[in-house]
Amino acid sequence: VQLQASGGGLVQAGGSLILSCAASGRTFSSLNMGWFRQAPGKEREFVAAISWSGGSTRYADSVKGRFTVSRNNAKNTVFLQMNSLKPEDTAVYYCANSRRLLATTLYEYDYWGHGTLVTVSS
Repeated sequence: VQLQASGGGLVQAGGSLILSCAASGRTFSSLNMGWFRQAPGKEREFVAAISWSGGSTRYADSVKGRFTVSRNNAKNTVFLQMNSLKPEDTAVYYCANSRRLLATTLYEYDYWGHGTLVTVSS
């Protein structure tokens, strides 16, 4: 499966961005999906996950209440709506797919897209 994240950019603290991840190569509607991020000098960390149907989601504590993950299976796309952004949200954001439902660790994800950079200025 090929994944491509997009939608990153520069935003002021308190602002919003929506990231998209387009998938191709497999039946997207059967894929559990996740978002991770990696800040400079830090390890890649879990952000959010969504089940293949879109009916279940999971979030890291650091983004709960501010970020929303969703998907449109008809368009083979998963989204990450990011509100109330903080400077500490600055990172490269990646999407990936997992065989496991609502997985939170890197090793549970199989295919990764190229990331998209989000920069939040204070």
